[in-house]
Amino acid sequence: MKPPLLLAAAAVLPGLVLTPSHASAANAAQETVHVVEPGETLNGIANRAGVDAAAIVRANNLEAPFIVRAGQELEIPRGGAGVSAGTGVSTRSGTYEVTFGETLFGVANRTGTSASAIASANGLEPPYVLRIGQKLTIPGKSQDATAVRTASRVIPARGDTASATAPEEETVHLVTPGETLGGIAQRAKVARILIAEANGLEPPYVVKVGQKLQIPRTRRHTVQAGDTGFAISYKYAVPWDQIATANGLDPDAPVKPGQNLLIPTLLNPQKNGAPQPATPAATPAPATPAASKSRFLWPVSGPIRRDFSSGANYHDGLDITAAKGTMVRAAAAGTVKFAGKEKEQFGNLVVIDHGDGWFTAYGFLSRITVKDGARVAAGERIGLVGDTGLAKGDELHFEVRRDGKPVDPLDELPKSP
Repeated sequence: MKPPLLLAAAAVLPGLVLTPSHASAANAAQETVHVVEPGETLNGIANRAGVDAAAIVRANNLEAPFIVRAGQELEIPRGGAGVSAGTGVSTRSGTYEVTFGETLFGVANRTGTSASAIASANGLEPPYVLRIGQKLTIPGKSQDATAVRTASRVIPARGDTASATAPEEETVHLVTPGETLGGIAQRAKVARILIAEANGLEPPYVVKVGQKLQIPRTRRHTVQAGDTGFAISYKYAVPWDQIATANGLDPDAPVKPGQNLLIPTLLNPQKNGAPQPATPAATPAPATPAASKSRFLWPVSGPIRRDFSSGANYHDGLDITAAKGTMVRAAAAGTVKFAGKEKEQFGNLVVIDHGDGWFTAYGFLSRITVKDGARVAAGERIGLVGDTGLAKGDELHFEVRRDGKPVDPLDELPKSP
C-alpha cells in the first residue's frame, strides 16, 4: 500500500509553502528537498518520501524531539535503487531492519511489497507494532500476500480491528507516531469532522498513538446462502435492526440470497443523540452462590491455555482446555442469537444475547445442544467441548462483548470456576 502522493513546493518556488491541493511539482517519492507544510511531521514526510526518518535527521542535523516547522527546507537523502536509505539493507527481497519511527505500512512502501505480505512472512498480528532493530523478512513479489490465519483472528470483523488495508478502504485506523487527524482524514478520503464525530473527538481533535479510530463509511453486503441477519450484523459490527431499517426490511424476517444490503455508518451514540443502552449497574445481575458480584458464570472448568489480549498478540477471549464432550454451560440467562457452524475460525459456535448490550460467545464446540431463538437459563447446557474450527486441541473459546466490543472475560467472571 502506498500513501497519497504529496508534491514538493520547493520545486515550484523556493521558500513558498503550498498546501497539498496546490502542489504540482516533483513526486514526494522523488524529491531531494522538501518544504515542510502546515501540520506535517518528520515521520509523515519520511513515510511519503520513502526514506528513513533517521536518515533525514542525520542529513539535516536535527535534534530530538525532531520537530519540523512550516516553511523549513529539509534535504531528502536518496540511496541506491532497492536499498533502504541509511541502512544499506536490501529491500526488494531478503531482510529489513526497523529503525526509529517506522511502521509496517512505511516499510511496505519503501520495499515495494504489500503490508499483508510482510505481516504474513513475519507472523505479525494486528495492530502490527514494530520495534526498533527488529529484522523483517521481505518476501519476493511472487510470494503469496495472503495473511496467515491464526487462532488470534477471532469473531469475524470485530469493530475495532486495525488491519493491513489501504487508507481509502479501512474502517478502523490505528494511530501511529506522527499522525494527525487531518492527515488520517486526507489519506482515508473522509472528511475530518465526520471522523471526529464518529469517535466523539472534541476540538482541537488531538489523536494519540495507539488510539483506534472508527472511519465512517457506507458499505454494502450481498447476502450469500447461509447468511443470517445476526451473522451480517456481527461481520460489520452494526446492530441488525439498524441495517434492517436502512434497507426497509422487517428485522424479524429472514434475509434472502442475492439481496444487496446497505450497511449504515455507525457513529458515536453520544454525539448523534442515539439512545444509550441501559446501565447494567442499574439492574444488578442475580446473585449466585458461585459469584455474588460477578456478571457471568464460568462456562466450563479447566486451565486457560490462552488469555484475553488487546496488544500486538490480539485475542478477544479465553481459550479454556477441557476434555472433549465436557458440558458447556450458559454464562448467564439470555436468548440464543446464533447456533451453528462458523466456517472461518470457530467451528461450531453459540452466541447468547444477555440484554443491555452484553453478549457471550462459545466456540470450538463438538456439538451444539440449543437452537436459534431459544431462551436459556444461567448454567444451562448449550453445547459440548470440542476441537472444531481453529482449535489447538480440545478446548472452549469463550468471549464476552459489550455493545459490540470485546471485554476481558476475567473482569466479569468469578475468581475461579
